[in-house]
Amino acid sequence: MKEILAIIPARGGSKGLPDKNILPLSGHPLIAYSIKAALDAPSVSRVIVSTDSEKIAAIALQYGAEVPFLRPAAIADDFSTDLEVFQHALQWLSEHELYTPDLVLQLRPTSPFRTVDMIEMCIQKLTSSECDSLRIVTKSFHTPYKMWRIEDTDQPMVPLLQLPGYDEPYNQPRQKLPEVYWQIGTLDVIRPEVITRGGSMSGKKVLPHVIAQEFAIDIDDLASFQKAGQLIALHHCVKFDT
Repeated sequence: MKEILAIIPARGGSKGLPDKNILPLSGHPLIAYSIKAALDAPSVSRVIVSTDSEKIAAIALQYGAEVPFLRPAAIADDFSTDLEVFQHALQWLSEHELYTPDLVLQLRPTSPFRTVDMIEMCIQKLTSSECDSLRIVTKSFHTPYKMWRIEDTDQPMVPLLQLPGYDEPYNQPRQKLPEVYWQIGTLDVIRPEVITRGGSMSGKKVLPHVIAQEFAIDIDDLASFQKAGQLIALHHCVKFDT
């Protein structure tokens, strides 16, 4: 049986929406939805929260997650990367518990709409492949072939992307352009050696798992938090009865 570790990163210093990871969403802290989703998934062996906040740690423990360490302040600021956080967690578990999982899941608290079937399907999909990782994606509302880079507003813009076969893709009808997908924070599944030895959160070969746009919520401000509160009661996803 594979050892599958779910890690939920939740630092305490959010500036856009203070304390967003523990704000009450339909009566429960936002982070609780990610904890419950991981705990409800039969294939998941352990659920760990990586946080620098004692307040978040206490809430995580209350909802059934493990918090075996507090994240160092050096990797808990606005510029800290997922890679630093996950390398620290895996190294800590290896050194203190001699524990190395077969797969690692990342569940971001700010994307709480998940089903157990989704988690299980993504685990099985990566396990059955030779790929390095899997990411949840959804169809993009906007095409990057009509996007521009501006370095100086008094100078010409530069197209963000080129498209072979089209001199000016930004002048083409959207229907002629390739369909593109946007990665969201609902779930990542990663082989641990990609993180520890490869120094990457994805590797080079990344499998997609496509979900509907209505599930593609990323809470980063008050408006998106309020929208999530309205939608969670309507959607089939992991949530609390009361």
